[in-house]
Amino acid sequence: MNITVGEGVVPVMMYGTAWKEDQTKPLTIQAIQNGFRSIDTANQRKHYFEVAVGEAVAAVISDGQVSREDLFLQTKYTYQRGQDHRLPYDPDSDFKQQVQQSFQSSLEHLQTSYIDSYVLHGPYSYPLLVDIDWEVWEAMEELHGEGKVRFLGISNATFEQLQVLFKRAKIKPTFVQNRCFASARWDYDVRQLCNDNNVIYQGFSLLTANSRELQNPLMQELCEKYSKTLGQIVFRFAMQRGMMILTGTTKEKRMLENLLIDDFSLTEDELNHIENIAGN
Repeated sequence: MNITVGEGVVPVMMYGTAWKEDQTKPLTIQAIQNGFRSIDTANQRKHYFEVAVGEAVAAVISDGQVSREDLFLQTKYTYQRGQDHRLPYDPDSDFKQQVQQSFQSSLEHLQTSYIDSYVLHGPYSYPLLVDIDWEVWEAMEELHGEGKVRFLGISNATFEQLQVLFKRAKIKPTFVQNRCFASARWDYDVRQLCNDNNVIYQGFSLLTANSRELQNPLMQELCEKYSKTLGQIVFRFAMQRGMMILTGTTKEKRMLENLLIDDFSLTEDELNHIENIAGN
């Protein structure tokens, strides 16, 4: 299950490592052993344990289970307001230096010489991008220009912020990662904006953010029709709508199920019903 990115492909299903703490390493190893090849983390110790992700990656590479080139590693630069006291940079440095320090720290944590996707972990403020965001984005563009990063991305961004970023950035983001709410037609407006600009949408919290909407009887009918779990139906919908999918399950059974969504297809009518499920 891959999605086309430029002239290459990236695995559509991504394992998210947030909020795993001491279980980060064993769960990341388990995810890779079960078939995940895209791993999402962040240099934000408050919610992620990036060092443990790197230890997991090093372990499976050392064992010969995968090569570094088999894996798609995504990490993030996070502003101080999103961090706790364990900062990956000097808060008194300017923002360009903070990006450079955080990035170098990520390379060390992940035990790699390059990052596949480097993401701005949310704009500095809302509702618009500010000068600080442009300073940070330019620093990220420099890392890309130096060949240390293959792709750039941004997360937790609004439609208006993305409109401006797509127009002004010298290097446009390849990825937008947002929490995906069924109540907003699964972030429909942002997904369409991304599609119009050849940007790939990464959806997270597809299940946890939509528990009420997913109680709709339609979902149970689809589970029964295709002999699939609710998660598999939702993830298949997301894949057919062109999303990369983040899942952070801690259960091996769910890991395996989440990867088994390429043996059936939802009809266009079913996709439309799911897309509008909050209004059904």
